[in-house]
Amino acid sequence: MKVKIVDQQKELQVIIECQKLDEKVTRLKSHIELFDNKLQAKSGGETCFVHSADVLYFETVDNRMFLYTDDSVMEIRQRLYELEAFLPSEDFIRISKSQIANVNKIKSLKPEINRTILATLCNGEQLYISRKYVKAFRELLNI
Repeated sequence: MKVKIVDQQKELQVIIECQKLDEKVTRLKSHIELFDNKLQAKSGGETCFVHSADVLYFETVDNRMFLYTDDSVMEIRQRLYELEAFLPSEDFIRISKSQIANVNKIKSLKPEINRTILATLCNGEQLYISRKYVKAFRELLNI
């Protein structure tokens, strides 16, 4: 891989030249797009801005939406369907009726007897990928 940076004092532009558009190139594009992608959240009465790449998962509980990072839980205004449209599908995927997970934060996967998958995140927290969403999850990860 060759990286070239040219300072032209204009709007930031990243050009990826490749011989074929494969999964690695698509994921690289997704990471670049997430670079400055921030979500507005509330924590302890304060408004915070969180990079979407720092989010482990989103969850709705009692009609309230929360985002989880390594060290905090914050409330956000968006709904799950809005987040699904906003976030890149290469990095975030619906894993249940009430959760969207960041696939880049998943450390390990364990199939369960009831055809769900137990996902362990990088902070040790565990989430279940429900049967309804397992097929799409497997397709995203090519497993």
